[in-house]
Amino acid sequence: MNYIAILLTYIFINNFILVKFLGLCPFIGVSKNSESAIGMGLAVTFVTGVASVVCWCVYYGLLLPLGLEYLKTISFILVIAALVQLVEMVLKKMSPALYKALGIYLPLITTNCAVLGIAIINVDKSYNLMESFTAGVAAGLGFTLAIILMSNIRESMELKPARKAFRGVPIAFISAGLMALSFMAFDNSLLTNLHLA
Repeated sequence: MNYIAILLTYIFINNFILVKFLGLCPFIGVSKNSESAIGMGLAVTFVTGVASVVCWCVYYGLLLPLGLEYLKTISFILVIAALVQLVEMVLKKMSPALYKALGIYLPLITTNCAVLGIAIINVDKSYNLMESFTAGVAAGLGFTLAIILMSNIRESMELKPARKAFRGVPIAFISAGLMALSFMAFDNSLLTNLHLA
């Protein structure tokens, strides 16, 4: 598959948050301000990109030759957990303010189904190593795009009056639903029209 097609697919057509509805916990929890949203998006993009490569290597280098394909989910979770620990240590050392702002949502990347989802999709679609990396980065960029858009919406909503029953999480879910509808306008015809499919 063309690398540009993979990028467009996982950023717009099959956006993990707005189309597949994976990774909603950090999406709602961290999208209250743009700074945290950008930090979380970059952390998820790093983890999805590196996890895609490492999981591909584990699957094709270890599990498949030994006939242990059934252990892919457990193996991938272990790889992702180790990568998240690495990201957590780096952020704590390099940007304590961002580390504190992300709070509990940073370790939750370990259980973020979007990260595990792209690793499994890469193996199921038989992507090669470079395609897996591209899909992982694209999934992370799609996550980043969605969370930044949501943070901008939520920041502007704070300045607008809303009924008490809709303030906070309820209006966030309504906004996310409307964003999801707009992203569902992208489909595979986009790739066909760009002659990438």
